[in-house]
Amino acid sequence: MRRAYYDGFSTFYDRFVALHSRDPQGAARSFLVDQLHLRPGDSVLDVCTGTASLLVPLQEKVGADGHVVGLDFSPGMLNVARGKTRSFANICLVEADAGCLPFNDCTFDAVTCSHAFYELKGETQGRALAEIHRVLKPNGAFFMMEHDVPQYPLTKALFYLRLTFIGAGRAVTFLRHEKEVLQKRFRIVEKVMAPGGRSKVMICRK
Repeated sequence: MRRAYYDGFSTFYDRFVALHSRDPQGAARSFLVDQLHLRPGDSVLDVCTGTASLLVPLQEKVGADGHVVGLDFSPGMLNVARGKTRSFANICLVEADAGCLPFNDCTFDAVTCSHAFYELKGETQGRALAEIHRVLKPNGAFFMMEHDVPQYPLTKALFYLRLTFIGAGRAVTFLRHEKEVLQKRFRIVEKVMAPGGRSKVMICRK
């Protein structure tokens, strides 16, 4: 049922995100890509890639000799992503679960996840972090962009309510101990705010 929900959501997902984030030009995602400091020839994995909003900007950074992989468990999301990326020979789309990545150890220079990690259910969050750490090369980094917790009581309550409603109640616990949880897997964890102050990027270095 969860996969079917995202399959159906894929048809209007991009419009919803632009409206919800108040960022129709994608400035926050451009900020995330710039923070990566990718070099030509690098390899990067985008977990929970959705409709591939990050993949083309990532491809522009790594160039023709680099490699970009977008992974999602929703065929519907990947179908939309395919329409955006089919002209790029070095962008690959993979249907798989974030908690069981089908890649060898130390494959990627960087891993990204944009506004999706909090929506992972149950134990998948923990497995996903372990898998991301495994597939990163030594000194590689995981860049996780999420909406920051609102400061005003009403909007904060609505924020937590949405997480609970979509079945990501575990994310509430994760949020309260986010840095500590990430530090168990990564040697350096830092937080930077994206333009506009609505999204944050957690930079986690292996």
